[in-house]
Amino acid sequence: MSNTVIENLEKIKAQVAGLAEEAEQLGKLPDETVRLLKGSGLTRMMQPKEYGGIESTPGEYIEAVMAAGALGCSAAGWVGGVVGLHPWEVGVMDPRVQEEVWGTDQDSWIASPYVALGRAKRVDGGFRFSGRWTFSSGSDHAEWVHLGGLIEDANGEVTLGADHHFLIPRSDFQIVPDSWDTVGLRGTGSNDLIVDDVFVPEYRVLEYATVVDGTAAAKVGKADNPLYAMPWFTLFGNAVSATVVGICEGALAACVDYQRERADVFGTKITQDSFTLPSIGEAASEIRASRLQILDNVNRVYDVLAKGGTPSLALRAESRRDQVRASWRAVAAVDSLFARTGGNAIRSDKPLQRLWRDAHAGLNHAVNLPGPTYQVAALSLMGFDPEGALL
Repeated sequence: MSNTVIENLEKIKAQVAGLAEEAEQLGKLPDETVRLLKGSGLTRMMQPKEYGGIESTPGEYIEAVMAAGALGCSAAGWVGGVVGLHPWEVGVMDPRVQEEVWGTDQDSWIASPYVALGRAKRVDGGFRFSGRWTFSSGSDHAEWVHLGGLIEDANGEVTLGADHHFLIPRSDFQIVPDSWDTVGLRGTGSNDLIVDDVFVPEYRVLEYATVVDGTAAAKVGKADNPLYAMPWFTLFGNAVSATVVGICEGALAACVDYQRERADVFGTKITQDSFTLPSIGEAASEIRASRLQILDNVNRVYDVLAKGGTPSLALRAESRRDQVRASWRAVAAVDSLFARTGGNAIRSDKPLQRLWRDAHAGLNHAVNLPGPTYQVAALSLMGFDPEGALL
């Protein structure tokens, strides 16, 4: 099925790329881009089959996200990758939630973010919830949103240390106008959101720790489904990095296309330039290495689960380490390409400059933070099980 999704993405590539500049100017995806992405099946790959989903393997999904990132509109790849992953979490929530989200529209989109900036007070049947969040990619087109928060007592003190995820319908959150104005990934519409004292029923709240370690699946009878038992950061982190790598693959393609007919200021064709050609070959290999490393790690974790095992913290630490490294390696390769593509590459009508900006913006996501991730991986290699690590 993943091949079908990738084939569908290839069919819409020219259309999506043609809408890239409009997305940049709008600060969100055009409605037509959203329609095309939904039609490709990308955002239903992690969705339960009983609600029109595909239930692809994580590796299949990651490959499709890379293909989306390489469409020529980074924003489409970014939103498709992030929004496409959220059905996985709904899939491990109370069945009533799944019916609410997809009962009337199996293409309903769910945005986020998960950072615990909200505060909730317990009331009869659920919580009163408020807060403001940043970086809600694709929220202009989302009918629901996952938001992170902490539960307080009547005095405003946090009574439960663990973060929780609260699922909120479109009618209960506000998009802050003009809150997304950035140098990269401008078309993602990653707006600020506000929730002001809304009621959230308890069945639409999920404990963060059970999402991270994959145990939420057992609570809804999906312990034997290796897809829904996947550790959260193995999925989420690699999906973000897969988009970055896809953007870099798109940048490589744009560079090759541009350099094919280009000559330098002395009239030497680039196809005869013994300095530029090796740099293109090296960059292509680095980007491919990033692709393969991400896929290998995701598939290794999934294989353990498919055989009835539990992925070790060491394996999860390796996956996170390699996921971060893959992002930075691929973007460094694009840097080397961009620096050797001549002055005209910086012109606004050249797609390479936009892809270069977008790739760098992708590195700024919290899951691509190298220092703490590498530190945890090193401790794991030494035989320690670091606590609190985003694994």
